[in-house]
Amino acid sequence: MLKQLTTQIGLASLLIMASPVTLSLSFALPDNPEDSLIREFDEGTNKQTIAADDEDLLDIARRFDLGQNEIMRLNPQVDRWLPKAGTQIQLQSERLLPDARRSGLVLNLPEFRMYYFPKAEKDSPPSVLTYPMSIGRQDWETPLGETKIVAKQKNPTWTPPESIKIEHAAKGDPLPDVVAAGPDNPLGLFAMRLGIPGYLIHSTNKAYGVGMQVSHGCIRMYPEDIEKFFPIIKVGTPVQIVNQAVKVGWFKDALYIEVHPPLETHLKDNLLDIALDLIEQNNAGVLPVIDGEALRNALIEKKGLPVKIYIRPEFTTPKF
Repeated sequence: MLKQLTTQIGLASLLIMASPVTLSLSFALPDNPEDSLIREFDEGTNKQTIAADDEDLLDIARRFDLGQNEIMRLNPQVDRWLPKAGTQIQLQSERLLPDARRSGLVLNLPEFRMYYFPKAEKDSPPSVLTYPMSIGRQDWETPLGETKIVAKQKNPTWTPPESIKIEHAAKGDPLPDVVAAGPDNPLGLFAMRLGIPGYLIHSTNKAYGVGMQVSHGCIRMYPEDIEKFFPIIKVGTPVQIVNQAVKVGWFKDALYIEVHPPLETHLKDNLLDIALDLIEQNNAGVLPVIDGEALRNALIEKKGLPVKIYIRPEFTTPKF
C-alpha cells in the first residue's frame, strides 16, 4: 500500500512538472538573512519535465523561464533543436543569491540572470523575483557597477547609434535613423533606461536569444517577463551589475557553491582560487575541510546548480 501511494505521489509530481503552466518566479528569502539559498521546493530537489513532440529545448526553456544557456548546461546530452519526445529534461528550482545588497535589482552577468528584491509588504515575508536575461557580447560588453532606473517607456521607438548603423550596413542590413514602435522593434514593447548612458533593460523581438551574450550591451528579457515586470519597477530603483561566475553561500548549517562559465573576457580567471577565497570569506576567514570531490565536480561541470560542499561539524551525524 505504501509503495502504491508513493508511486501515485511520484506520478502526480511528474504531471505537475510536465505542466505547460510556468511556475511562479517569486521565492521567499531565507529566514536567516545570512543564508543565500532560495528554493522552490523545501527538499531542494530540482524539478524536471518531459519533452513534447512539437517543442525544442528553447521552447522548454521559455516555458519554465530559463535562458538558452541554462537549459543547455543542465541538459548537455540533449539535442537543442530535436529533443526526442519523452526525453526527461532537467530544470532548476534552487539558486544562490549573488553577493550583493538585497535591494532593488541585481544583475549577475555570468549567470545571465537578474534578481529583484521588492520592498516587503506588511504581514508578508520578504521575497525575491528572478528572470533570465541577455547581456552584451564580447565587443559590446555590459558595464559593471551601480546605477538606477532613470526612465521607463512603453512602445519605445529606437534611434540606433551610429556605430550600430555602420555595423548593420556592413552586413547589408541598413537601419533607418529611427525604428518605429511595435512588435518588430528590437526594443520590444517595454524599455527601462539605466543611469549609464546608452544602456537599457528592454524586451526583444528575438526571444530565442534570451540567456545569451548577444546584445550591444543592453539587457534583454522575454516579452512575457518584462510585461509583468515593467509595472512593478519604479523610476529610481537601484541597480547593481556584478560579475560573479562563482557564488558561495549558506543555507542553515550547510555551505553551498554554484559555478557558472565565466564570461569570454574572464576565461583566464582561476575559478578554484576564487572559490577558495569565497569559502574562507563565508566561514569567518577559515578554510574548512570541504567535500573536495563535490567542489571539483562543480568547478568542472559549471552547471549553475548549488552544490553542498560543507556541513558544520556540530551538525554532522556522529558515527559509532
